[in-house]
Formats: sequence, C-alpha cells, structure tokens
Amino acid sequence: MDEYYLFLDESGTASLKNIDPEFPVLALTGMLISAGNYQVLIDKINSLKQKYFPGKAVVLHRRDMRKYENGFEIFFDDNVKRKFYNDLNKILIETNYELISSVVDKKNYITTFGKLANDVYQVALTSILERTLLQVESLPQAFVHTYIESRGKKEDQIVMQRYNTLLHRGSQDVTPKRFLTHFDNNMILRKKTDYEIGIEIADLCAYPIARYVLNNDQANPAFDVIRPKMKHNNNGNVIGFGIRLFPPTC
Repeated sequence: MDEYYLFLDESGTASLKNIDPEFPVLALTGMLISAGNYQVLIDKINSLKQKYFPGKAVVLHRRDMRKYENGFEIFFDDNVKRKFYNDLNKILIETNYELISSVVDKKNYITTFGKLANDVYQVALTSILERTLLQVESLPQAFVHTYIESRGKKEDQIVMQRYNTLLHRGSQDVTPKRFLTHFDNNMILRKKTDYEIGIEIADLCAYPIARYVLNNDQANPAFDVIRPKMKHNNNGNVIGFGIRLFPPTC
C-alpha cells in the first residue's frame, strides 16, 4: 500500500455572519504528499528550525511570522528574516508535493445561494477530497490519511462529522465506496503543540492563496513560491485547476 498524507488548514472563517470586508473568504488548502517525501520534508524543516531557533520549540505559523511573535521576534533583524525565507522557500520549491485549494467568496456565496445554503466549510472540504481522490485513484494501492489542526472540542466534533458524512454518504459526484477505498475512516486531529510539519506548511500556504484570489494583481512573493505546486492550464492559470472558487466564476 502506498501511504499518502493530506494536511488541511484554512485562512479565514466559515461564518456567514459579520463578514470581514477586508477578508471575505474562506480558503481551505490541502497539501497532498507521499509518506517518503513527507519524511524528507520533516527532516528539512526540523533542520531549518534548529538553524534559526536552536533549542526552542517553534511552530511555523503564518500569523506569528507576519507579526514577529512567538519566537519570530528574530525577524526584526531584516537580514535574518531574509535568510530564513530564502531557506524556507528553497525547501518549499524542492520538496515534491501538491497543493489543492478551495476558496469561498462568502459575499457572493450568500448572493448566489442565500444564507441558508450549504455550510461553506463542507463545500470547500468536499471539493478538496474529491480532487484528492482523482489524484490517487490512478494509483490502485494509494491510501490517504487526512490531518487537520485541532481547534477545540466543539469545533473538532463538527469537522469530524463533516468528514465522516462525506466518506460514508458520499458527495453528489462521488460514491462512498470510492472515498472509502482510498481514504482513512477518520480524520486525524493535531494540536499546535504536536508540531505536525504538514499542518504547519498547509497554514503557510493557505494565506497567500487567499490573498491571490482577493488581489491577484498585487505582488505576492509567497504565492509565487508555491504556485508551481498547483495544477494549472497551458497558460499557467491556477484558477479552476489548483484553486477552485465558490461560487464558480464565469
């Protein structure tokens, strides 16, 4: 059996109430990676952490990195910050993995479907699992273990219910049998203190993807690094391929 991991994290919230006009999206992003490549990634990221944070337990978290908090105070030194990102970007570029993202424009979603429409997190999760399935179905022995960050007892129960409903009831386009052939029965929850590298990388990728969807005419160096890890057409367009939008654009 060929073991794969799908690590999920989001930028933004699934709430359709009090939508932030500056960030009106939910961007759920998954990193799909083989077990062998994941071990390579773990070793490289741990070496990176040891180089810049010797003896410290640091989580790569986009918000902390932007705010220079929780260990990232070293970024007040621009030279250190530049070297760190050069090293991190090299790892992200050289490691073999794929990014699959679903971005919900919540304002347009309400306009199109109404506030009582399907849960936007369920919509995004369904899309990612369906497209992950298409990737691994060509590999008869491929089996995917899905990981997501724990966010509290109530929130974890909701996410697990969403995941199990998809696997055991299927979706509009995929039968339960197809899902269960290639996906683990249970989604695996990890706390920040578990230092799950895959979730840390998914977190780093989710925000620049959301920013690209919101402002694709603006400079976005973090997105430029990870863009090659997403499916695209012959013109290099990732929208509709590596990034699926809801509601769909014409």
